[in-house]
Amino acid sequence: MTELGTGLNRDGSNHKTKAQSVKGTLQFLHIVEKLKRTKRTGWVNHGVKPAESIADHMYRMGIMAMLIDEKTAGVNKDKCIKMAIVHDLAESLVGDITPYDGVTVEDKHTQERNAMHHLCHELLGWNAQAQEISGLWAEYEAATTPEALLVKDFDKFEMIMQALEYEKSEDVTLEDFFAGTRGKFKHPMVTGWVDELEAERAEHRAIKS
Repeated sequence: MTELGTGLNRDGSNHKTKAQSVKGTLQFLHIVEKLKRTKRTGWVNHGVKPAESIADHMYRMGIMAMLIDEKTAGVNKDKCIKMAIVHDLAESLVGDITPYDGVTVEDKHTQERNAMHHLCHELLGWNAQAQEISGLWAEYEAATTPEALLVKDFDKFEMIMQALEYEKSEDVTLEDFFAGTRGKFKHPMVTGWVDELEAERAEHRAIKS
């Protein structure tokens, strides 16, 4: 049942015909495609020409989440997988804003929150699936649950792993990415990966020198 004159259901969802709903879904998916083409700003700013896309980054994070052992990790694995693949969804509209872009944290969050509202409310009609996507995004941003904190670790680790891969393939030094994340990893699963990656990097640099 809708509220008179609003076009919204009592639960806040949009009252749409099936055709309108399908059209909105396709518009949503077309926007998501931009994540496949939008290069990660950090790599572009450091002159890495074959810079990965935002979707590339989220894909490997999703694979990382699939490696979770729920018996020891203390998190909901399925939630982590879903969170990994939606955490940068707002960037399909606002782009990959970095701390060096002159945008305040508050403004960045406002832009991204507005983007998520457009995607989930206006295009998807705030259906159950849209509410799940929005909820996962908000949970990641709040960074208070065990799942969000682990996915935050995946986000940073995927970045430094990619940095090492670029150091190897492009013959560049990307120390800024490593220096900016050292000491910030929390989950033992990821800290173990970091230790091994740092050892791999040290070995690569020793061979190179």
